[in-house]
Amino acid sequence: MSLSIGIVGLPNVGKSTLFNALTKNNVLAANYPFATIEPNVGVVGVPDERLAKLATVFGSEKLLPAVVSFVDIAGIVKGASEGAGLGNKFLANIRETDAICQVIRVFTDENVTREGERTADFVDPASDIEVINTELALADLQTIEKAIPRLEKEARIQKEKAGVLEEVKKAQLVLNEGKLLYGSKIDLALIAELQLMTTKPFLYVFNVDAQELGDAELRAKLQALVAPSEAILLDAKTEAELSELDDADAMELLEAIGLTEPGLTTLARVGFDTLGLQTYLTAGPKESRAWTIHKGDTAPMAAGVIHTDFQKGFIKAEVVSFNDLIAAGSMAEARAHGKVRMEGKDYVMQDGDVVEFRFNV
Repeated sequence: MSLSIGIVGLPNVGKSTLFNALTKNNVLAANYPFATIEPNVGVVGVPDERLAKLATVFGSEKLLPAVVSFVDIAGIVKGASEGAGLGNKFLANIRETDAICQVIRVFTDENVTREGERTADFVDPASDIEVINTELALADLQTIEKAIPRLEKEARIQKEKAGVLEEVKKAQLVLNEGKLLYGSKIDLALIAELQLMTTKPFLYVFNVDAQELGDAELRAKLQALVAPSEAILLDAKTEAELSELDDADAMELLEAIGLTEPGLTTLARVGFDTLGLQTYLTAGPKESRAWTIHKGDTAPMAAGVIHTDFQKGFIKAEVVSFNDLIAAGSMAEARAHGKVRMEGKDYVMQDGDVVEFRFNV
């Protein structure tokens, strides 16, 4: 499994610049509305310093981090649900993503246009968030309105559909009140078949000027706008520059602007936390690899991420924590110190477990 995130925002907020930095692709990033027409998709490795250390212990030839898929779509404008701009036809491209990342403009630039404003450098993060949330909610309402007649017919024949129909109508009421479905009392599992966008967790990326990255007052203000979600502040242009540097030069630039990690690393980490994901590790001469699982997954479920046969034929899992393994210096030493355990089907995986599965084919 991998994490997928859809990137949305108004035109000219830095979405494509951010996407370029994420994927190191040369996607068109132009200062006019709808520079992005077709959706751009990129798969990004999640930075994980543990893999290099594992590779040293096991002599691994390759490092394979966990991955995140990002989908960048055309900018959304007010009235998109009614056909304004490019309408909302591109929203279909993010319906299957696990989360939605809103990119919100906070930077000032007199050369960047903003629809409907007298001055180009006008910024209003709260208003921009409201526009995006409203358009996504209206798109979901359209989906619900189309689905209800079908569900009513199905409910007359299939009793199990009656519960789905009831929950969909509750969701309709929530959206009509101007609220999002994620975090509401709606049973989201029951209405999952509709792939409603406001049922997904939202991540909020504020694209700020580089000199504002260390502004604690601004961070607190933006955090308050999106609480309880986490506000991620970054400068997309700086992130693009960081993506072109080697590790040493990138760290030097980060230190110069008072940061300890790139904003994109923060985005991946927050995405994992928001969705309740974690990684476990496998290692050997060929590769050291991170695998994505849900927090609370058992050992057989984790094995199934590698191959379904591993889950079906699961016998035991040989487990050592990453920190214990690195402290010991080798699996042999970790075993000698009693740090390697044999775990069964009920074992709940922990982030950073280094595992070798035993199974019957």
